[in-house]
Amino acid sequence: MRPSNALITPEGYPFIAYSAGLFLFLAAGTLLLNSAILAFPAGIAFLLVLFVISFFRNPERTPPVDTTLLVAPADGTIVYVGPATQEHLGACQKISIFMSVFNVHVNRAPITGKVVERFYKQGKFYDARHADASCENEQCGLVMEQENGMRVAFVQIAGLIARRILCYVEVGDQLERGQRYGMIRFGSRVDVYLPEGLESLVAVGQTTVAGETALVRLG
Repeated sequence: MRPSNALITPEGYPFIAYSAGLFLFLAAGTLLLNSAILAFPAGIAFLLVLFVISFFRNPERTPPVDTTLLVAPADGTIVYVGPATQEHLGACQKISIFMSVFNVHVNRAPITGKVVERFYKQGKFYDARHADASCENEQCGLVMEQENGMRVAFVQIAGLIARRILCYVEVGDQLERGQRYGMIRFGSRVDVYLPEGLESLVAVGQTTVAGETALVRLG
């Protein structure tokens, strides 16, 4: 499946159908049986429909005009900014974004460039805010290279509830900054690995918007 520009991502259609079907069943039972007992679960099912629709929303985003700015690959909250070591880049700096179940979960390319590596690792399902999540949790990562040879890695990490990582691109694909490339279902984290020496434009606790919030200036 390729990324979609639809207001609701196609991955969410089955979940919306299931939750809507449950609501209609309970609502019909409430009306036909005139049952106050069924009214409460019907109300819960209606809220579930709204939640699922909200979770799979897919808004348009506009990257900054300044092309030297690397943008956030995910909506969420910054939980780490600092030094790190990444197997494909070596010593580097890392910015981690935690995505709660209330954030948009469509992920976007942080830079314009070519996908030169893709890697996947099976793992555990710690809370995505946990310090060990970057190393221990199930994850899927990409390494992108700009025309000037600079490489950046960004990794989708499953969380406590998230058990499904979707990445639509392969090695050799060309991505534009802010382009949709995947998503993670139901709470997760995205780590961005950058060359050392770049000044971070964000801090821990700050909220990010995928494709729009600038994380660092590349040069």
